[in-house]
Amino acid sequence: MEGHIPIMDKGQIADVLSEIGTLLELKGEVVFKTRAYANAARTLESLSEPLDKLIAEDRLGEIKGIGEALQKKITELAATGKLAYYDELKASIPPGLLDMLQIQGLGPKKVKALNDKLGVETVEQLEKVCREGKVAELDGFGEKTQAKILEGIQFRRQFASRHLLSAALAAAEAILESLRSHPDVVRCSTAGSLRRCKEVIGDIDLLASSRHPAAVIDFFTRQAGVLNVTAKGETKASVMLTGGIQADLRVVSDPEFPFALLYFTGGKEHNIAMRQRAILRGLRLNEYGLFRSEVETRDPQLLVACHTEEEVFQRLGLAFIPPELREDAGEFAAAEKNEIPRLLEWTQLKGSLHNHSNWSDGHGTLEEIAAYMQELGCAYWAITDHSKSSFQANGLQPERLRQQIEAIRALNKKLAAEGADFQLLTGSEVDILSGGRLDFDDGLLAELDVVVASVHQGFTHNEAEMTQRVIAAAENPFVHMLGHLTGRLLLEREAYKINQIAVIDACAANGTWIELNANPLRFDMDWRLWHYAKDKGVKCVINCDAHRNAHAQFLRLGAGIARKGWLEAKDVINTLPLDKLRKELRRKRAR
Repeated sequence: MEGHIPIMDKGQIADVLSEIGTLLELKGEVVFKTRAYANAARTLESLSEPLDKLIAEDRLGEIKGIGEALQKKITELAATGKLAYYDELKASIPPGLLDMLQIQGLGPKKVKALNDKLGVETVEQLEKVCREGKVAELDGFGEKTQAKILEGIQFRRQFASRHLLSAALAAAEAILESLRSHPDVVRCSTAGSLRRCKEVIGDIDLLASSRHPAAVIDFFTRQAGVLNVTAKGETKASVMLTGGIQADLRVVSDPEFPFALLYFTGGKEHNIAMRQRAILRGLRLNEYGLFRSEVETRDPQLLVACHTEEEVFQRLGLAFIPPELREDAGEFAAAEKNEIPRLLEWTQLKGSLHNHSNWSDGHGTLEEIAAYMQELGCAYWAITDHSKSSFQANGLQPERLRQQIEAIRALNKKLAAEGADFQLLTGSEVDILSGGRLDFDDGLLAELDVVVASVHQGFTHNEAEMTQRVIAAAENPFVHMLGHLTGRLLLEREAYKINQIAVIDACAANGTWIELNANPLRFDMDWRLWHYAKDKGVKCVINCDAHRNAHAQFLRLGAGIARKGWLEAKDVINTLPLDKLRKELRRKRAR
């Protein structure tokens, strides 16, 4: 296998091994066997040598915790991207049990107990036995757990037809790229909530212009990833994509394109305001055009020709309103005065200040992270591994953190000697404990370049307690920013109760920044609050919260959410070059 590039990287293989451990636990296998896979996954993630090199030199078996059987499985995954043992194991377990694992608070042991004692194999059966009170009677469950399970089932059902922005964007961009290659497509774009960069979307809206719409529609319905066609006409089609996302394509003539794009992009209230604005000027605006008419019409003789959305806005006495702002949330007043801000571009971001390595629960070594981010064109990347109380995330004890500081300094020295225009920053994502205490003392925090303070436990505190707890962290001069302010996981977990306005005010008073966590499960703090924070002078930090190198792409997603919150480059700390960033990091501590 000399020179062979693995089909799966070590992070992907580690994920498969972790899942095997979970599946074995569901089957009731002995503990040492399930742990062997979990341990092997962690071992792989912390490898200091390239996996392909270890496989090529037949040295994988020399690593502690990787025996002959695991060595064969890892090699098979690396070479083929598949593993027969994994496929057979997955097939042997009722799919409903795997669905039950997605319900908050249910791990493999609890799911197995429900299956063994009550014969539960689906979420529907689980709901039924919960409502009958049977789950509360089981050892290790009780009334509280039963209520939580029902809550979790309802939460998942509520968002069953909703999808993360990241998944929708990936699916839409693949289709758009294909549509652009079609000779009959003149222009094409996303529309709807996806183009407005909503954090969660219902379906994908696509728009194209063409003189031969039927050919484009037919091409669209035959795209890779289309599971089935749910509707198909001459100018419109709906398909169901892999992953359960519905995609709708509408094809219009090219003269109609800017009007249709405007109409199918804006939020409901925004569109109502736009149509009213046209009426006040003796015009009619709809998806087909802007017409000189007192009544609804499609008469081409009355059309006010506009080739772009910008021209439509101009005709209605407005500066161009970027798609992200079309929510009827102040954009009209700003556009009338030509005061729409020059929104942040994701390419203005220089790096991320909240990320993890394999020293805690990340998947990359310091060297791998530095090489990747440098190649990506970043100027810096902070390593902020978890603090000691996050034991589930392999949080660092003080002595390990100090070892990491030295390792990062040594690596930076090496990078500088090689002439690299890049640096890793030392840091910690320090837990905010009960009462607002921090997991590390101020003396240790003072040794770090970057400190992110986050809540990872005690989510059930009441609003007043949680608010005061987070404000106490914001008031600490060694804390640069608050991480994922509400703890929400979109479509998975509600935010804990916290008065975000009070926290923003406290950050404004103390010069503490707030993170916009760009992980698509979080997008936390929410875009609806950034306008207020900006007006208060609170700076944003768009962070990937990266646990593997591929998560660097979250910078682009985070920038989209920041744009939706009306943020400009000057409002975002990590648009600064390294020297100015260091100055701001020091300024926070000098307050």
